[in-house]
Amino acid sequence: MNQLVLIALRRPYTFVVMSILMVLLGGRTVLKLPTDVFPNITIPVTSVVWTYAGLLPQQVEGRITYMFERFLTSTVEGIKYIHSHSYFGSSIINISLQDGVDVGRAEADIVGIAQNVVKALPPDISPPMIMRLSPSSIPVAMLEISSDDMTPAELYNLTYMRIRPLMVTVPGIVLPHPYGGQDMQVMVNFDQQKLLARHLTPTDIHDVLMKQYLVLPSGDIKIKPTDWIVMTNASPLKIEDFADMPIKRDGNAFVYLRDVATVQLMGRVQQNVVLKMGKQIVILVAMKSTEASTLDVVDGIKKMIPLAEQVSPKGVKIRLLDDASTFVKDSISDVVHEMAVAGVLVGLIVLLLLGSWRATVIVWTSIPLSILTAIIGLHWLGETINVMTLAGWRWPSAFWLMTRL
Repeated sequence: MNQLVLIALRRPYTFVVMSILMVLLGGRTVLKLPTDVFPNITIPVTSVVWTYAGLLPQQVEGRITYMFERFLTSTVEGIKYIHSHSYFGSSIINISLQDGVDVGRAEADIVGIAQNVVKALPPDISPPMIMRLSPSSIPVAMLEISSDDMTPAELYNLTYMRIRPLMVTVPGIVLPHPYGGQDMQVMVNFDQQKLLARHLTPTDIHDVLMKQYLVLPSGDIKIKPTDWIVMTNASPLKIEDFADMPIKRDGNAFVYLRDVATVQLMGRVQQNVVLKMGKQIVILVAMKSTEASTLDVVDGIKKMIPLAEQVSPKGVKIRLLDDASTFVKDSISDVVHEMAVAGVLVGLIVLLLLGSWRATVIVWTSIPLSILTAIIGLHWLGETINVMTLAGWRWPSAFWLMTRL
């Protein structure tokens, strides 16, 4: 330590230049270093979510979860353990990989197995949603979408079709499906008595709809100098056209869909509801990726809210319910306040006891330089400014103040 002091006295300009470099590099690092609630914790866990509406939990376990696990364990290497949950109409399989395994390669193998096992699962099942789980990927904001004129199904459709695609452009944001309401679909409501009178069953209606509601490429036809694009007329373009579909021929007469059912554009049977003051609303939960900063993601969401209101119909209100950035900002503010108080007290004590303003200036200069040096070290180590690193700065600051006093 004495040797370092002697070098500083002999080469003062060198240490002045080093201090200036610390200020420049530290200031630049503070602007670039991600600010988050928790540090980046990378655990090799992959989640596979299967959905098959209407299937009982026992059937989901036997026909989906068990089949996928059997294919998975026979192909994918480096599996540590598998934790599965089978629910009504859905299956969630969390795959924990061993340390040192190439996560990207393992996920590629999981995706390949998921595509191959589809043929062995119940018919018409959709491919699963495969995502990487991370403890640092936590909700950072929550948006409330409400309206006095729109139904919950219309609000859900608006959120999913317009607001969510706009919000997903924020760097580092991860957006799951909205909560509250259901997506809009063409609902066919049968009249049981009319079906019985015409000797029809719901299965007959389903088969006829599957045969008539087709989307097939019809190509084009060239007539003289004009090349016409041919459009098939089997796909109804309006809701009213569904009711005119012929279902059955009875002699010289046809039975149309309108004769046995009503067709409407409406939401599916609602399975979740979000209430605020007794009124149904839609909630959009915003999460962040592992590398993103909480402050940057929340700031991006706040900037996108006015744009989302512009693309929404009149009367739609979009409000930020939850904001995780306030917790991070409060933590940073507390640490800065404690450091400032510690620096002021230490400088005053040095000034009162030693009576030297030079020693006081040295103390007041060394504190921010030490903090900037620590921030540069965090950046080189790949860390972020989070609650844990800020808490680590609080205790040394308090200990330093106690030793100086």
